[in-house]
Amino acid sequence: MKVSVVIPFYNEEKYIGQIAGKVLARPEVGELIAADDGSSDGSLRTIEAIAAKDKRLKITRLEKNSGKGAAVRQALKSVTGDIVIIQDADIEYDPDDYPMLLEPFNDPATKVVYGSRLLKKHNGISYFSFALGGIVLTLITNILYGVRITDEPTGYKVFRADVLKSLFLCSMGFEFCPEVTAKIIKKGVKIHEVPISYSPRKIYQGKKIRFRDGIIAIWTLLKYRFS
Repeated sequence: MKVSVVIPFYNEEKYIGQIAGKVLARPEVGELIAADDGSSDGSLRTIEAIAAKDKRLKITRLEKNSGKGAAVRQALKSVTGDIVIIQDADIEYDPDDYPMLLEPFNDPATKVVYGSRLLKKHNGISYFSFALGGIVLTLITNILYGVRITDEPTGYKVFRADVLKSLFLCSMGFEFCPEVTAKIIKKGVKIHEVPISYSPRKIYQGKKIRFRDGIIAIWTLLKYRFS
């Protein structure tokens, strides 16, 4: 079972080298696709330097900043693994949780695993409003789609590659998360959840998601529920 990790990134010069190093240090990882979303800082140079030393690292690039969804879709064209882990470029999510995320795939029936921040005690929050937004998004997902998950907007979403590639994704930005959730559920695929650690960062540290992204996420859930 080959594991591919996809890291979409945009202007993450401070963190991209650190997170790429942690991912490549994991023995489970067969390849890492670093998806540059049109960065204008030194992020790409940092990744290129790491790629020169580790052949498991591939780089895809969008010339213009287009959003997380666009970067992930571009990266998926280069995925050769059986399992795909979506890894954020900052250090909020810890690759040391990979064994927990991958263990359910020992069952051939498992197709999708989400890492839930709410299932692990003592995880921090970046802002109360962000935490509340995540709870609201999860509640809306459960009501609209008749499921019982605990953390819809988690950054750790793991898929069998053939399932993810079959979704015909079209999101450009952070609405990638609700789009993929909606389409997975509508295909009748069960989402398994496992507890993960979470070390949130603040806006001044580079956190990019904003209130408007929550509104777009709600609209995305509604759109795919009734389309």
